[in-house]
Amino acid sequence: MSPELAIVVVVLIAALGIAYVINRLLALRAGLVSPTPQSDQKPIDTSDLGLSRTGPTVVHFGAQWCGPCEGLRRVVEQVCAELPAVAHVEIDMDANPDAARRLSVLSLPTTFIFDADGRQRYRVNGVPTAADLRSALTPLLA
Repeated sequence: MSPELAIVVVVLIAALGIAYVINRLLALRAGLVSPTPQSDQKPIDTSDLGLSRTGPTVVHFGAQWCGPCEGLRRVVEQVCAELPAVAHVEIDMDANPDAARRLSVLSLPTTFIFDADGRQRYRVNGVPTAADLRSALTPLLA
């Protein structure tokens, strides 16, 4: 094998490896809990969501046909069992499309964390880990 061909093969393998790593990072990012900037928030009517007024509320949108929504349900139930002051509301997007529209839910599952004052503090598209969800909720319990 000529040295030029060997260099081309190494460069191609390195490029494919970098592309794979970037793809994995983007896929992992989809389930990260990200804070909602308070300055960008427009008032949203959340009166029909059943938010708790005594502590944070995890609201997640799902549907019967959504496979990942079942995984999210298990994560949320586990975290809420560990943190009894956290309320949990599940909204079926097919049954309540108006709420999904108001909160700009474009994909399932989508999860929101609201504080006791009804302000949206976090939003997650995809399925977060229990540790990420717990770390987002813990400061709101203080």
